[in-house]
Amino acid sequence: MSLQHLHQVAETRRSIYALNKQLPVPATEVVRLVEHAVRHTPSSFNSQSTRVVVLLGAEHEKLWKLVEEALAKIVPAENFKPTQDKLHAFAAAAGTVLFFEDQAVVKGLQEKFALYADNFPVWADQTNAMHQYAIWTALASVGVGANLQHYNPVIDEAVARTWNIPASWQLRAQLVFGGIAAPAGEKTFAPVEDRLKVYGL
Repeated sequence: MSLQHLHQVAETRRSIYALNKQLPVPATEVVRLVEHAVRHTPSSFNSQSTRVVVLLGAEHEKLWKLVEEALAKIVPAENFKPTQDKLHAFAAAAGTVLFFEDQAVVKGLQEKFALYADNFPVWADQTNAMHQYAIWTALASVGVGANLQHYNPVIDEAVARTWNIPASWQLRAQLVFGGIAAPAGEKTFAPVEDRLKVYGL
C-alpha cells in the first residue's frame, strides 16, 4: 500500500449518518475485514483484550430496538421524537459492530504487573480505540459508510442478556455501518500549528 493510498483512505473515513442496507460488498467481506483488524491491531503488553461482536440484519435491528426501549425510560416523552428518529436511522443501516474490553484480561495484567496497574485500564481503552479506527477506516476503504455511537452503559445489561456476552466484557462503543445514502457534510479543521509541535527538525 502506498503512502498516498493510506492518506486517501484516512481522508475517506468520515462520520456518515445517512446509511442504508445496500452494502457495496458482501457481508462476509465485512466480517473478514473485522477479523483482520481484531487479529492485527496492536495492544499494550500484547494483551489482546478487545472483544468485538458484529450484528447484521435482524440482529442489528434488534440492537437499535433495545436502545430505543432503554432510552424511552429516561428521555421525557415530549422530547423523545428526535431521539427516536435518530435511532430509526441507525436501524436503517446494514449492521453494527460492538466493541468491548475484557476486564478479566485487564485485571489479570494489573495483578501480574502491579507497578503499572493504574495504566492498564487506560491502555485498554487505547487499544479499543485503535480497533475502532482500524475497522472504521477499513470499511471506508471498500465504500461502506459508518458512524460511531456510545449508548453504553445504558444498554449494557440488555446487550449482554440478548447476545450472551460474558460478564467480564465491558461495552465501549457501537459502530453503525451500511451503504452510503448521502455523503458526509463539509469538515472543518482547526489549525494544525495549534495541535502539533515539532522539535529538533
